[in-house]
Amino acid sequence: QVQLVESGGGLVQAGGSLRLSCAPSTNVLGLTSMGWHRQAPGKQRELVADITRGGNTNYADSVKGRFTISRDNANNRVYLQMNSLKPEDTAVYYCKAVNIRLNDYWGQGTQVTVSS
Repeated sequence: QVQLVESGGGLVQAGGSLRLSCAPSTNVLGLTSMGWHRQAPGKQRELVADITRGGNTNYADSVKGRFTISRDNANNRVYLQMNSLKPEDTAVYYCKAVNIRLNDYWGQGTQVTVSS
């Protein structure tokens, strides 16, 4: 079974930056949408940003202008550049991908902690 592997999380001060990366653990074909979700303690998981194979992007209002999602189609990698981080961005960030059969793949999550 395909799993997604995230990296790049960590602890950063407010106003700082982090870059998350995600790649599948094995070769996989037919990925359409790829993106990032996050879940803060006591809250539901929410969409942060996603990107289609053609490069169309979608962002949560709370991260617009601060986060940028990008994608390497040749290697099925997706990235999330996070700038001007705020304490409320603290969460576990999960990578998600969808294939042409509408199957979902998820990563195990990477912790992002923003200190004030």
